[in-house]
Amino acid sequence: MLGFSNKVLVCGSVIAAAAILAGCGGGSSQPTTATSPSGSSTNPATKFGIANVSGVGSVLVDSKGRTVYILTSGGKTNVPCTDASGCTKLWPDLPFPDGVSAAKAGSGVDASLLGTKKLKDGETYPTYNGWLVYEYAGDTGPGQAGGQGIKSFGGTWYVLNSSGTPVTSSSGSSGSGGGYP
Repeated sequence: MLGFSNKVLVCGSVIAAAAILAGCGGGSSQPTTATSPSGSSTNPATKFGIANVSGVGSVLVDSKGRTVYILTSGGKTNVPCTDASGCTKLWPDLPFPDGVSAAKAGSGVDASLLGTKKLKDGETYPTYNGWLVYEYAGDTGPGQAGGQGIKSFGGTWYVLNSSGTPVTSSSGSSGSGGGYP
């Protein structure tokens, strides 16, 4: 049988564990601010670069160094991935933060290919060579391309090379740039 002091210790431990677990829950479909490879805090949609990613070559990455993807379907470009379909849970979109109206070109990116698109949700999103870009939730960090070639949400997901062309093979493409934005 537990004495009074042991009961207090056990009870306090249970309360502390519950508080820690409560801090881990929740979440948002909006990307969070993260530290970029250069050490500054940025939103992933604010700057893009070209990085060499194993299996796909030199491809477009966001300011966190994460590979970005586009969705194609039956020859259509810019097939939107929406919250309503549940798509953005697996393929997070990259809306601009308040006060930002354009993305910046990092290493290897052709600034003339960066653009914007305002969607029905009222948010403005970055584009590259006219393509809306998304992250893949299955990629846990820079240098990964686990979403390449996945067929889901009515289309196929591909990475983009430095000229803004979808990379439709696993061998990737050659191009300049090997770093992060």
